Amino acid sequence: MKQPFSLPNLGILTALASSLCCIMPVLAILAGTSGLASTFSWLEPARPYFIGSTVLILGFAWYQKLKPQANDDCGCPVPIKMPFMQSSTFLGIITIVSALLLSFPSYAHIFFLKPETQKVASSSATVQKIEVQIQGMTCTGCEEHVKSEINKLDGITNLAVSYENGNAIVGFDSQKTGIGKITEAINKTGYQAVNHKIIKQ
Repeated sequence: MKQPFSLPNLGILTALASSLCCIMPVLAILAGTSGLASTFSWLEPARPYFIGSTVLILGFAWYQKLKPQANDDCGCPVPIKMPFMQSSTFLGIITIVSALLLSFPSYAHIFFLKPETQKVASSSATVQKIEVQIQGMTCTGCEEHVKSEINKLDGITNLAVSYENGNAIVGFDSQKTGIGKITEAINKTGYQAVNHKIIKQ
């Protein structure tokens, strides 16, 4: 009867792998190791396969758990005392945790403090806007990580980051910060600022 025990563990591992690229930015921020955030972004293309594997594995585990029990000579079910880690309760807990892990990218943003864009008193002559192309972002958690790093700089007037477009649009006071510092802040997250262009105001 080892199988019901091992299948839930395998299911939770595939669920974890499916969202690891989005979990890492949160863990990196909490650990203060910002540059490790993009370590598992290479797993993103395999996410649908991990999700499918998790559903199949846990589905089979539930099938194993709910199929009719063996009968004795009189045709009555033989009660089997199961350890907790082979019980339906444990499998239910694993299923819920797996569902939370699979859906993590949709709520990852709540783990990041909402960055406040600084109110910068400056003349329009010193305010610039750039678009920076960024490689490696795969979810809203990645966006929030990049936002949090850029907003640590002085002189940021507005900021929009999109993992779908793979870019950040940054307004800043050129007397307080510069393009080099902005790209350095992005690279510090582990994602890569590949090029930028100045947007005309």
